[in-house]
Amino acid sequence: MDTLDIRILSVLQKDGQISMARLSEEVGLSLSACHRRVKLLEQSGKIANYAARLNRRAIGLEIQVFIEVQLTSQRREDIAAFEDAIARMPEVLECHLISGEFDYLMRVAARDTGAYEALYRNRLSDIPSVAKMKTLLSLSTVKEFRGFYLEG
Repeated sequence: MDTLDIRILSVLQKDGQISMARLSEEVGLSLSACHRRVKLLEQSGKIANYAARLNRRAIGLEIQVFIEVQLTSQRREDIAAFEDAIARMPEVLECHLISGEFDYLMRVAARDTGAYEALYRNRLSDIPSVAKMKTLLSLSTVKEFRGFYLEG
């Protein structure tokens, strides 16, 4: 990737609906050269997809929690069982295998505390390989992910 690719990716992260004409102006390329570069970035997998970023609260998801999860063991079957169960839960926005005292860190958005409690009691706690969970309620978001930092 060169500096032009980095500039293209930076602009697209901020506005995925920008017109190709406007993007070419922003990065200082001709329309055809800019279009060709975007297509190459898509084909190489650097651009995975385009999506709308929703306002969590505006769509009724009032709370956000982080959950630290410890499994009963590190056996391959336990890890697979946990990851398969989490993959089927749309409320789980992110799930990361981490190092440290806990095995996973998850981010969940819910309508309210009652909806989160139902998820916790009825689905998360039913996963057989889970030994311990610790819920951390997000009081406010100081900085939200808006794209990767690209140097160039």
